[in-house]
Amino acid sequence: MTSLKLLALDPDDLSVISAHMQDAVFKVADMAFVPRSGLFTLAVNRFVWETSAEKRKSFERRRSALSFKRVEAVRSIGFDRRRGDEVLSLLTIRYRVEGEGPEGVVELVLSGGGMIALDVECIEAQLADTGGAWETSLKPGHPGD
Repeated sequence: MTSLKLLALDPDDLSVISAHMQDAVFKVADMAFVPRSGLFTLAVNRFVWETSAEKRKSFERRRSALSFKRVEAVRSIGFDRRRGDEVLSLLTIRYRVEGEGPEGVVELVLSGGGMIALDVECIEAQLADTGGAWETSLKPGHPGD
């Protein structure tokens, strides 16, 4: 399988990235925000949904990087940012326009009720696979699946 590389500049693009990032897992320490440059990055182990519909006994995860540019502030709820080894699971990514736009809030919604909120000037996100893939026998499930 080839490496995934996606760019999002509007809410529709961001929904595509969200679909690929569903059930990605990461440690709190894998988040970084550089206020001076307005860059928020997140290194994750993403579940490879694009091949999960194939009939197979095993599935795949890949090391990936998600980045947002033009970030003005980062807030979080539902976890302690000082606990670097805590593992979080991403459910979805939403965008909420503030005012007339394009500024708004990107919400990284986590399982267990947590969230990371990014105040952004506009949507400018990138998702890229950065490392090798590995096999997993576990496919994430959700109520109603």
